[in-house]
Amino acid sequence: MNAIEVKNLSKKFRIKEKEKGLKGSVKSIFKPKYKIVEAVKNINFNVEKGEILAFIGPNGAGKSTTIKMLTGILYPTSGEINVLDINPSKNRKQLAHKIGTVFGQKEQLWTHLTPYDNFKFFGAIYDLPDEVIEKRIEELRVMFELDEIMNRPVRNLSLGQRIRCEIAASLIHKPDILFLDEPTIGLDPVVKENIRTLIKRMNKEYKTTIFLTSHDIGDIEKLCKRVIIVNHGKIILDDSMENLKYHYLNKKIVEVKMKEKVNVHDEDGIKVLKAKDFNIKLEIDNSKKNIADVIKLLDTEKINDINISNVPLEEIVTKIYKGVDE
Repeated sequence: MNAIEVKNLSKKFRIKEKEKGLKGSVKSIFKPKYKIVEAVKNINFNVEKGEILAFIGPNGAGKSTTIKMLTGILYPTSGEINVLDINPSKNRKQLAHKIGTVFGQKEQLWTHLTPYDNFKFFGAIYDLPDEVIEKRIEELRVMFELDEIMNRPVRNLSLGQRIRCEIAASLIHKPDILFLDEPTIGLDPVVKENIRTLIKRMNKEYKTTIFLTSHDIGDIEKLCKRVIIVNHGKIILDDSMENLKYHYLNKKIVEVKMKEKVNVHDEDGIKVLKAKDFNIKLEIDNSKKNIADVIKLLDTEKINDINISNVPLEEIVTKIYKGVDE
């Protein structure tokens, strides 16, 4: 069973163009010029019920436009959308009772209210009876460990606590699909891991379908079994996380600050990106080299500081996109 079905979906925007200077401004008033920008270009995909899907790509790829069409905020220029057997364009209000949304960069909670008051407010919006709202609040309080902050104004909460409350509020009406847009943005590693655990738990316990967008490779690796990558409005990859890991995510960036100069050079599984003075930056292919062995190669006693990170998502998308073009 599919929770989301998208066929030949496109979205075009008519954008006004203005020439430079005062003359251009006046001209744009009396003789405006427009150009057509195609943000989403004839895409097709399905999302199964209970699936956690990563829908990713660089800024401007068409992710947000697609989400807005799936949730009924924007009308498509052409194509078909079926979300839980509902056409978002025609029945947005009906769909709103079956989906939840969390945008990491945008607040939906009233900051002067407590989480409890916000949950009551959201429950009332969805026309839930008082006894049902209280029962749901109790469930969410336990699941999200909100005891200490339940009666504290949202404006006094940390970012991690607020995100927990944002997700909890979006679940007050037991949605079948939850759209998560950058849910862990700006969070420290420990809090990120807590949020990921919560997402996995609610997917397992409530069978909630998760539609996730994120620039954090960690979110995608730890939450999703399938990934759709978009760029310039087109789907350039729709594959399992396992295959993506094998072909593109098996590399790590290792940045090392040494106590003294060390000579390093390219070899099988190790690519030197930078080697200047006491600073070294390496790209490690985990399928060929173990990071622990690389650290030993540099001599542990000579290392002053070390940072290990994933290859940036933009770089992965670029590699995939070039491969598609070729």
